Formats: sequence, structure tokens, C-alpha cells
Amino acid sequence: MTLVLIAIGAAVGAPARYLVDRCVQSRHDSVFPWGTFTVNMLGSFLLGLVVGGAGAISPGVTALLGTGLCGALTTYSTFSYETLRLLSTGGRSLAVLNVVASLAGGLGAAFAGFAAATAIWG
Repeated sequence: MTLVLIAIGAAVGAPARYLVDRCVQSRHDSVFPWGTFTVNMLGSFLLGLVVGGAGAISPGVTALLGTGLCGALTTYSTFSYETLRLLSTGGRSLAVLNVVASLAGGLGAAFAGFAAATAIWG
């Protein structure tokens, strides 16, 4: 049953990643990967929220949301590819910014989600 819940979460997370990425990126006239950055920050926050509330929510819901939804919503491979693409096109400073902002922002978003869950479910 857990595998089915993960698959359902992934079936929602993957199209959500695509839609959010395209929506955000279409609003920016920049080579910086704002869409990928946004889905990774959103996924990090949601995963922090799920992990922080793990004692209050069932293991099945944790698998659905944490592994399935967040796993398919976030994308390390696209982050890596876009960083390499920035480097290869002469955007060294944007590549460095992408790495630093993604790591710091992702950790910060996960911490914020965890803190929010702790405040909600104590």
C-alpha cells in the first residue's frame, strides 16, 4: 500500500513541478532558472513540514507527501543541469548564485517548514 501512496504522490508532484516551473520561468526574462529554484524551495518547505509533523500524521501520509509528492516535485538533476548550462554559456556568477541560493534557501525552507509543523502540532 505504501508503494501505491508514493506513486500517487509522484503522479501529482511531477506535473506540478512542470506547471510551476513553466509558470514561474515565463514571468522572468532571465537565464537564471527561477522555475527550478521555486519548485525546489517549495518542495523543501513541504518536506520540512511533513517531517516536522511526522508524529502527528500517519506513515502512509508521510510516504504520500514526503516521498511521493516532494520527491517528484523537487529536482536535483535539473538543478545540476541548469547550473552546468549556466557555466557553459559564460554565466559563472549566475551558476555560483544558483548553487549557493539553492543550498541555503533549501535548507532554510526545510527548517521553516519543520518549525511551522512543530508550532502547529507541537
